[in-house]
Amino acid sequence: MKKILFINSSPEKSGMTATYAANLLEGLSYETITLADYRINFYGSTLPEDQFDEILARIRGCDILVLGSPMYWHNLSGGLRVMLDRFYGPVASDSLAGKDLYLIYQGAAPEKWMLEAGIYTIQRFASLYGFDYKGCISYRQDIAPLKARLHQSI
Repeated sequence: MKKILFINSSPEKSGMTATYAANLLEGLSYETITLADYRINFYGSTLPEDQFDEILARIRGCDILVLGSPMYWHNLSGGLRVMLDRFYGPVASDSLAGKDLYLIYQGAAPEKWMLEAGIYTIQRFASLYGFDYKGCISYRQDIAPLKARLHQSI
């Protein structure tokens, strides 16, 4: 069985991002990390008690990564952006090849350009580190097709 990790960058542990993930991953065993529970320092800062390495180890240990973000200020959440920034340096290009990446990226009445901006960022992240980007859920109707694709791959 493939190991699945859901990283929720919403501070709402039971919010819409987590609800979409629960629907996507229904019937599967998975681990959840809520970024609000961790301290991840900004890129370039060296403050004590940083937990990025712990999260990175869990990402390296999974086969399928599901990133979840609400839309804040027309883009990905700050917590997710900080985590992505921290990959520069400690993670070599293509070193996460063979892992699938799914995105849950939703918000109240997002415009097309807002969704495109966040999805573009995640696609570039996936490409740089070798993930196989599988798609995005932004609306309820997006769940079923991506869920079928995920369940077929397991």
